Amino acid sequence: MSEETILVSLEVNGKQVSGLVPARTTLVDFLRDELRLTGTHAGCEHGTCGACTVLLNGEPIRSCLVFAVQLEGQKITTVEGLSQPDGSLSILQDSFSAAHAQQCGYCTPGMLISAQSLLDRNAQPSDEEIRVAISSNLCRCTGYQQIVNAVKLAAERMARE
Repeated sequence: MSEETILVSLEVNGKQVSGLVPARTTLVDFLRDELRLTGTHAGCEHGTCGACTVLLNGEPIRSCLVFAVQLEGQKITTVEGLSQPDGSLSILQDSFSAAHAQQCGYCTPGMLISAQSLLDRNAQPSDEEIRVAISSNLCRCTGYQQIVNAVKLAAERMARE
């Protein structure tokens, strides 16, 4: 028995996209499997690890907890959408590299999205505000301090622009 598919159309990283998907297809699966945007990671698939975090209309969400068809007409930003138009790294992404804020890299996309959301709201966050913003993303490698340092570095670099 085949499963009925539904057409979903949304804006991803500034581009209109659409696809036929089963109603039960999560956003993370739509992004990875249909759109081949594999920067968003599928981790726990229960919404607790943060690896699948994307921006929905500018707000961070867990893409493993929503169905793609629920987001008809919405705007999604993935980690790929953070880069510059020419494909080079954003200030935040470059700051993560400069501050050695990634080791295995699995949590990095979700951390970047959460940090970008914070910086979009608060150009000069305190260490505590950074820790709160990334607190819903689990990292087993860095100990978090390098991530805090990277977000602070990005804020400093953005202030100079």
